[in-house]
Amino acid sequence: MVHFSLGTTLVLTTCMIWTAASTKSIITCDTGDNVQHLTCESGVIGVQSALYGRKDRETCSEGRPNNQLTVTDCSQMGTVDIIKKRCNGKKECEFNTNVVRTSDPCVGIFKYLETNYTCFDARHVVICYGSLVHLSCDEGQVILVYGADYGRHDHNTCSFGRPTTQTNDVDCSSSNTFSIIYERCNGKNSCTVMPTTPLLGDPCVGTYKYLEMAYVCEYPGVISLVSQIYSMLHLRLSTSLLLATTCLLCLADSMRTVKTCGGGSSVHRITCDSGVINVQTAQYGTNDCSGTGTRNFMRKSCDGKKVCEMSIGKFRTSNRCHRTYTCLETKYTCILANHLVICELSTADLSCGVGDVIRVIGADYGRRDQTTCIYNWNYNNVKNIYCSRPTDKVSESCDGKNSCTIRASNSVFGDPCQGTYKYLEVAYVCLRSGYLSPSLCRGRAA
Repeated sequence: MVHFSLGTTLVLTTCMIWTAASTKSIITCDTGDNVQHLTCESGVIGVQSALYGRKDRETCSEGRPNNQLTVTDCSQMGTVDIIKKRCNGKKECEFNTNVVRTSDPCVGIFKYLETNYTCFDARHVVICYGSLVHLSCDEGQVILVYGADYGRHDHNTCSFGRPTTQTNDVDCSSSNTFSIIYERCNGKNSCTVMPTTPLLGDPCVGTYKYLEMAYVCEYPGVISLVSQIYSMLHLRLSTSLLLATTCLLCLADSMRTVKTCGGGSSVHRITCDSGVINVQTAQYGTNDCSGTGTRNFMRKSCDGKKVCEMSIGKFRTSNRCHRTYTCLETKYTCILANHLVICELSTADLSCGVGDVIRVIGADYGRRDQTTCIYNWNYNNVKNIYCSRPTDKVSESCDGKNSCTIRASNSVFGDPCQGTYKYLEVAYVCLRSGYLSPSLCRGRAA
């Protein structure tokens, strides 16, 4: 791996070449079951560093005897390469410490996995086995491959009409896919790819597979620069460089209004195709028949999420409105924000660039689907999808700070559903110190 530093001027002029949000850090204690979840709301994953071992006495120390925390220079070789091959170029990636535990770098010491990654703007393509895709760039530009993976990592992708026996193996990945696709497509104006066994091998016989890849179109001069380090996602950028190249804008789109009327069972749904929800106003009823606290309830329930649904019966608390045909009206915008999912008993670092501070848009602890943070967990532990509790604890701990560490655990957020494996969902933006109102987050660098 080549390490180099770029001057500030060059860094700023390359801002439009690649876009990376601030570095995200996820820490998962080594119990074997805890899931580490990497995700990019926008762009694709670019793993920067990873540690399996221990570098201090405090991390993942809860309930551990002192003799399991004494070694603080413990690190397993090759961890970052394992996670890069598994996750680079994907929008989501899940695994547990069993994936990286190839040896024991410090016997008797309780270890953890810490992964640092960024989200790079890229074109994301999924090609089912036997299908053909033609990648092309505009005239004068060439393909730069970010990452590629061949196999299967979920039950749903490329599954139409396939028997379950061909989609059951969701831990199937080929080790040499990136190098094959890189040699085939990188630096070319166009490229045709057809994922087949003769080209990519067969990492799991009997499983119907697919190729997942991410790439961008750049001018040859940029490709020449990045070729020095084989692939941009294989470059470990320093923290200062990542912060300097942060071009992700905290942009709010135009105001949206959703109005739901009817009985108490009517469903009120607000959603953002891009970005996360930021409720501006909400009213239940009319001027002479209005429930109290509606706006605060909607903000606490929906801010920071992509989709928010609820029955309007939740707001029928006023006797004046009990027999009235009433409506719930919500006005909101969609804000481009940093979005994190932290599986239960994992830890994440929220961070901003120099001079910027955190403003939490929303946070929620529990479970709302059967697809997030499920790697190797029993169905009974993830089937309850009506387990969700908005929380102010993240905002109380992190607002106004340049960086903040959050642990997703019942001891911090309580237990909204015993026996269910939960996760913490957080959305936040980075603002200039002194400007913490999300309404001011329009056109400001995040």
